[in-house]
Amino acid sequence: MSETSSKLAPIDRLIVESEVHRLLATYAHNLDYGKVDANAELLSAAKFNVGGTIVEGRDNIARFLQNNLQYHVDDTPRTWHSVSNILINVESATAASSICYFTVHQELPGLPLQPIVTGRYIDTFEDHDGAWRFASREVEARLFGDVSKHVAAPAEAVTE
Repeated sequence: MSETSSKLAPIDRLIVESEVHRLLATYAHNLDYGKVDANAELLSAAKFNVGGTIVEGRDNIARFLQNNLQYHVDDTPRTWHSVSNILINVESATAASSICYFTVHQELPGLPLQPIVTGRYIDTFEDHDGAWRFASREVEARLFGDVSKHVAAPAEAVTE
Protein backbone atom coordinates (compact mmCIF):
# COMPACT_ATOMS: atom_id res chain seq x y z
CA MET A 1 0.00 0.00 0.00
CA SER A 2 1.41 3.37 -0.94
CA GLU A 3 1.75 6.14 1.61
CA THR A 4 -0.85 8.20 -0.25
CA SER A 5 -3.45 5.43 -0.31
CA SER A 6 -2.90 4.64 3.38
CA LYS A 7 -4.13 8.19 4.13
CA LEU A 8 -7.49 7.48 2.52
CA ALA A 9 -10.34 6.65 4.85
CA PRO A 10 -11.32 2.96 4.62
CA ILE A 11 -14.72 3.87 3.15
CA ASP A 12 -13.03 5.94 0.42
CA ARG A 13 -10.77 3.00 -0.46
CA LEU A 14 -13.84 0.73 -0.68
CA ILE A 15 -15.60 3.22 -2.95
CA VAL A 16 -12.61 3.31 -5.33
CA GLU A 17 -12.40 -0.50 -5.31
CA SER A 18 -16.13 -0.72 -6.07
CA GLU A 19 -15.74 1.66 -9.02
CA VAL A 20 -12.83 -0.41 -10.38
CA HIS A 21 -14.85 -3.63 -10.02
CA ARG A 22 -17.72 -2.01 -11.93
CA LEU A 23 -15.41 -0.98 -14.80
CA LEU A 24 -13.90 -4.49 -15.00
CA ALA A 25 -17.33 -6.13 -15.10
CA THR A 26 -18.77 -3.61 -17.56
CA TYR A 27 -15.99 -4.29 -20.06
CA ALA A 28 -16.62 -8.07 -19.90
CA HIS A 29 -20.40 -7.72 -20.22
CA ASN A 30 -20.03 -5.34 -23.17
CA LEU A 31 -17.69 -7.76 -24.96
CA ASP A 32 -19.99 -10.74 -24.52
CA TYR A 33 -23.04 -8.84 -25.75
CA GLY A 34 -21.28 -7.35 -28.79
CA LYS A 35 -21.46 -3.78 -27.49
CA VAL A 36 -18.47 -2.47 -29.44
CA ASP A 37 -19.45 1.19 -29.14
CA ALA A 38 -20.02 0.89 -25.38
CA ASN A 39 -16.54 -0.57 -24.86
CA ALA A 40 -15.01 2.01 -27.19
CA GLU A 41 -16.59 4.69 -25.00
CA LEU A 42 -15.46 2.90 -21.82
CA LEU A 43 -11.86 2.88 -23.12
CA SER A 44 -11.99 6.24 -24.92
CA ALA A 45 -9.43 7.90 -22.62
CA ALA A 46 -7.25 4.80 -22.29
CA LYS A 47 -4.17 3.41 -23.96
CA PHE A 48 -5.46 -0.02 -25.08
CA ASN A 49 -2.70 -2.59 -25.58
CA VAL A 50 -3.56 -6.01 -26.98
CA GLY A 51 -0.49 -8.21 -27.38
CA GLY A 52 1.74 -5.24 -28.16
CA THR A 53 -0.69 -3.55 -30.54
CA ILE A 54 -1.56 -0.18 -29.01
CA VAL A 55 -4.79 1.58 -29.90
CA GLU A 56 -5.97 4.93 -28.57
CA GLY A 57 -9.08 7.04 -29.10
CA ARG A 58 -12.72 6.05 -29.09
CA ASP A 59 -13.14 5.63 -32.87
CA ASN A 60 -9.88 3.71 -33.27
CA ILE A 61 -10.79 1.37 -30.42
CA ALA A 62 -14.24 0.76 -31.93
CA ARG A 63 -12.69 -0.10 -35.31
CA PHE A 64 -10.09 -2.32 -33.64
CA LEU A 65 -12.77 -4.30 -31.76
CA GLN A 66 -14.97 -4.54 -34.85
CA ASN A 67 -12.12 -5.61 -37.16
CA ASN A 68 -10.24 -8.01 -34.88
CA LEU A 69 -13.05 -10.06 -33.33
CA GLN A 70 -15.59 -12.26 -35.09
CA TYR A 71 -19.26 -11.46 -34.56
CA HIS A 72 -21.80 -14.17 -35.27
CA VAL A 73 -25.46 -14.42 -36.33
CA ASP A 74 -26.62 -12.79 -33.06
CA ASP A 75 -24.09 -9.92 -33.47
CA THR A 76 -22.05 -11.15 -30.50
CA PRO A 77 -18.74 -13.02 -30.36
CA ARG A 78 -20.63 -15.90 -28.62
CA THR A 79 -18.24 -15.63 -25.68
CA TRP A 80 -18.48 -15.57 -21.91
CA HIS A 81 -15.69 -13.66 -20.14
CA SER A 82 -14.97 -14.49 -16.51
CA VAL A 83 -12.76 -12.13 -14.52
CA SER A 84 -11.13 -13.46 -11.35
CA ASN A 85 -8.26 -13.07 -8.88
CA ILE A 86 -8.70 -9.30 -8.94
CA LEU A 87 -5.97 -7.36 -7.15
CA ILE A 88 -6.65 -3.63 -6.80
CA ASN A 89 -4.13 -1.07 -5.65
CA VAL A 90 -5.69 2.24 -4.66
CA GLU A 91 -2.81 4.63 -5.22
CA SER A 92 -4.62 7.85 -4.28
CA ALA A 93 -8.09 9.38 -4.22
CA THR A 94 -7.82 9.79 -8.01
CA ALA A 95 -5.66 6.87 -9.21
CA ALA A 96 -5.82 3.09 -8.97
CA SER A 97 -4.48 0.02 -10.74
CA SER A 98 -5.45 -3.61 -10.96
CA ILE A 99 -4.31 -6.96 -12.26
CA CYS A 100 -6.81 -9.77 -12.78
CA TYR A 101 -7.18 -13.03 -14.65
CA PHE A 102 -9.63 -13.60 -17.47
CA THR A 103 -11.00 -16.79 -18.97
CA VAL A 104 -13.00 -16.70 -22.19
CA HIS A 105 -15.44 -19.49 -23.02
CA GLN A 106 -17.09 -19.80 -26.42
CA GLU A 107 -19.83 -21.94 -27.95
CA LEU A 108 -21.09 -22.08 -31.52
CA PRO A 109 -22.60 -24.73 -33.80
CA GLY A 110 -19.71 -27.11 -34.41
CA LEU A 111 -17.75 -25.69 -31.45
CA PRO A 112 -18.87 -27.11 -28.10
CA LEU A 113 -18.67 -24.85 -25.06
CA GLN A 114 -15.00 -24.62 -24.10
CA PRO A 115 -12.36 -22.25 -22.75
CA ILE A 116 -10.59 -20.62 -25.70
CA VAL A 117 -8.14 -18.21 -24.05
CA THR A 118 -6.94 -17.22 -20.61
CA GLY A 119 -4.69 -14.43 -19.49
CA ARG A 120 -4.70 -11.28 -17.47
CA TYR A 121 -5.75 -7.68 -17.68
CA ILE A 122 -3.30 -5.09 -16.39
CA ASP A 123 -5.16 -1.82 -15.88
CA THR A 124 -4.81 1.69 -14.56
CA PHE A 125 -7.73 3.92 -13.64
CA GLU A 126 -8.25 7.57 -12.92
CA ASP A 127 -10.95 9.74 -11.46
CA HIS A 128 -11.78 12.37 -14.07
CA ASP A 129 -14.24 15.06 -13.01
CA GLY A 130 -15.77 12.77 -10.40
CA ALA A 131 -16.13 9.69 -12.62
CA TRP A 132 -13.75 6.72 -12.68
CA ARG A 133 -12.46 5.57 -16.05
CA PHE A 134 -9.79 3.38 -17.62
CA ALA A 135 -6.44 5.15 -18.14
CA SER A 136 -4.88 2.05 -19.66
CA ARG A 137 -5.73 -1.57 -20.37
CA GLU A 138 -3.22 -4.23 -21.35
CA VAL A 139 -4.58 -7.59 -22.48
CA GLU A 140 -1.95 -10.25 -21.87
CA ALA A 141 -3.17 -13.56 -23.28
CA ARG A 142 -1.42 -16.56 -21.73
CA LEU A 143 -3.00 -19.91 -22.66
CA PHE A 144 -4.85 -20.63 -25.89
CA GLY A 145 -7.43 -23.10 -27.08
CA ASP A 146 -9.34 -22.88 -30.35
CA VAL A 147 -9.65 -19.14 -31.11
CA SER A 148 -10.49 -19.70 -34.79
CA LYS A 149 -14.10 -18.53 -34.25
CA HIS A 150 -13.14 -15.61 -32.00
CA VAL A 151 -10.18 -13.73 -33.46
CA ALA A 152 -10.77 -12.36 -36.95
CA ALA A 153 -7.07 -12.01 -37.81
CA PRO A 154 -3.81 -11.21 -36.09
CA ALA A 155 -4.34 -7.95 -34.18
CA GLU A 156 -3.62 -4.90 -36.25
CA ALA A 157 -3.42 -1.30 -35.17
CA VAL A 158 -6.03 1.12 -36.35
CA THR A 159 -5.06 4.72 -36.88
CA GLU A 160 -6.91 7.71 -38.21
